[in-house]
Amino acid sequence: MQYPDLARLLVSCLDLTDLNESCSEGDVAALIERAQTPCGPVAAICIWPRFVAHAQRLARGRFRIATVVNFPSGKADVQASAEEAAQAIADGADEIDYVLSREATVAEVSAMRDACAGRILKVILETGERPDAGAVALAARVALQGGADFIKTSTGKTRTGATPEAVAVMLDVLRQAGRQAGIKPSGGIRGFDAARRYFEMAETTMGAGWVGPATFRLGASSLLVDLLAVAEGKPAPEVRGPY
Repeated sequence: MQYPDLARLLVSCLDLTDLNESCSEGDVAALIERAQTPCGPVAAICIWPRFVAHAQRLARGRFRIATVVNFPSGKADVQASAEEAAQAIADGADEIDYVLSREATVAEVSAMRDACAGRILKVILETGERPDAGAVALAARVALQGGADFIKTSTGKTRTGATPEAVAVMLDVLRQAGRQAGIKPSGGIRGFDAARRYFEMAETTMGAGWVGPATFRLGASSLLVDLLAVAEGKPAPEVRGPY
């Protein structure tokens, strides 16, 4: 695939994110304007729960609205998280990005699956806070067994975001899962080359043509600028940080 075509595909897989503590309704409105790109809409915007109703009114169904639950600590009890998800859905959220507890139980994911009432559930593993590849694999299996639609690397609020090592482990678990589910590398993805690397990893492990918005998302705030530049045929900008 030529770089401009790949960049356009990755735009359609992007969860354009603003989870800054200082985020305002004006910032959400600006995010929504950015999300309707010259290459078409992004997959979703990902915002704080308090802005979901506002975002739904402005987005008018042009793309999906994702929000975060049990975020970023992963320490709330399951009942509180389920109530938070239910309120977000009542406000109009299409997707819930839920931070898995450090204990990582199937029961908590199943409870969140029920609370999501058919909406997309992405389970954040916070891979940088798990001690090794075995712990990442276990968390990924737990999330999938509990009914996650996507497994996601990171909140973006810790020192380590997405890494190729963690994504490789998660893709291997997905390949062995025996059911359709997706992956969302998120946190610290700052350039086209990093995004391309995750695309290539997914296509190598899951098969050519597997990557699309239903199975593959990228969580990022600044990546869109690079993707649009490459889509216009400009040289891929240099990576501005680690994968």
